[in-house]
Amino acid sequence: MKKILLGTVALIALGATAPALAADLAPRPYTKAPAYVPAPIYNWTGFYLGGHVGGAFRGDDNNIFAGSSDGTFLGGVQVGYDTQFAPNWVFGIEANYSFKDTNSDFANRGLGSVTGRLGYTWGPALLYVKGGYGWADTRFSNGFAGDGGRDGYTVGGGLEYLFTQNWSGKIEYQYYDFGNVNVFSPAGAFLGRVRNDEHTIKVGLNYRFNWGAPVVAKY
Repeated sequence: MKKILLGTVALIALGATAPALAADLAPRPYTKAPAYVPAPIYNWTGFYLGGHVGGAFRGDDNNIFAGSSDGTFLGGVQVGYDTQFAPNWVFGIEANYSFKDTNSDFANRGLGSVTGRLGYTWGPALLYVKGGYGWADTRFSNGFAGDGGRDGYTVGGGLEYLFTQNWSGKIEYQYYDFGNVNVFSPAGAFLGRVRNDEHTIKVGLNYRFNWGAPVVAKY
């Protein structure tokens, strides 16, 4: 019975002294809340200008007189405008021209196009498809009748990535088809009829002017 009474007295005493002990403790140090970091803004809307390098490869039906299916180096420029909407979709229009490093009489000397493109963006990346008008420069080519150029179509796709808000890099595949053409020798003799088409792989760099309202990315 004494033990019970002593234990009860001890508990009462502890309860009475606890507030005093708590008052003697130092106040809890103030901790500043972490700074709010807004979601990054990726703005694809605006004009851009850039350059590219890569390779061009003749189609399977375009090697009859070429002697080789090896690729040809190309390099060129592009200019375009994109607009971002919905907010993860991007629509744009682009014009580009590629000079080809070739001395063959049976090859296009340059490839040009004006295309629309539609892409889906997440974060700084943009995956897109494109298609439209294609043109082959044959002004110095005896083989393709020396007609000054061939009209056709082009389709392709690629991946573009924003390194900063003003700079983006891309890798792109593009196919050009200019239909069937008559092929002549340098002396003017008719040699046959082939399909004039080419496959290209390009890597490029764009500078973006961002002349448009920013879009806040939501992911």
